Amino acid sequence: MIDDSFLGSLDRLSLIVNKRVTSKYTGERKSVYSGSGTQFKDHRLYALGDNFKSIDWRVFARTDDLYIKIFEEERNLDVHIILDATKSMDYKEKFDYAGKIALGLAFLATKNNEKIHFATFSDKLEIYRGDKGKRPVLSMIDHINKLKPEKKMSLKEVLRRYKSMLHSRSYVAIVSDYLYPKQEIEDALRILGTNHTVKNIQIMHEDEKKMTLEGDYKFMDIENDLDLRTYISPKSKEQYLKRLEKHTQDIKEFCQNHRMSFTALTTNTTVFEAVASVIGQY
Repeated sequence: MIDDSFLGSLDRLSLIVNKRVTSKYTGERKSVYSGSGTQFKDHRLYALGDNFKSIDWRVFARTDDLYIKIFEEERNLDVHIILDATKSMDYKEKFDYAGKIALGLAFLATKNNEKIHFATFSDKLEIYRGDKGKRPVLSMIDHINKLKPEKKMSLKEVLRRYKSMLHSRSYVAIVSDYLYPKQEIEDALRILGTNHTVKNIQIMHEDEKKMTLEGDYKFMDIENDLDLRTYISPKSKEQYLKRLEKHTQDIKEFCQNHRMSFTALTTNTTVFEAVASVIGQY
């Protein structure tokens, strides 16, 4: 179970995004729209119908031409947080930890009065409409605590459906273990394009990264409810760790080549350190 007590440790952090955004909500991010905000952008010649109060009389005194001031309008950043709730996430505290990372990012978004959109996916995609303030964070806690991880649908299908929610340039954080075929991940992420700030956050339990097991074991595939009896030798452990490292590195390289970020985390990392590394403040 998750409560909100850990959120106070994140007060020193802030959600920093350099990309200008387009949105219809007033907020604290620079928009590509020009408007009546407080950030001066440029001058242009006065045209019939322009607000007479916008004329820059100092420029007129120098040039004898009527110019008006153009300001850069401050608008909200839409923050989209997409949490993997498939059965592979249901290992020890892995899902709760992933939920805390998602909640941490949502909490930081509330500090700038950003609009938060939240979704979880397993065998279905559940989308919660965007809202501002603390209410969406409290709703996220309630939803995550009630959620039981289920079987998975294609990641490509998840993002194909979710893309309809991206009406403006957005901050998109995907929290998952990324235990999907490499090609499926790449095809899915391509759907988002390069117009958004995309944060790919891989969550793994430290057991999965170390593989301390050795000898005869019976494994259960929690995605497909299948049992597998096998012998884990030092060589097979080495092969597993190499394949996992290559899989992670391949995803990271793909993200770098497509102007996305990728952060690999394990559950023994503190939530503060994890969130700080995701947003580039650690």
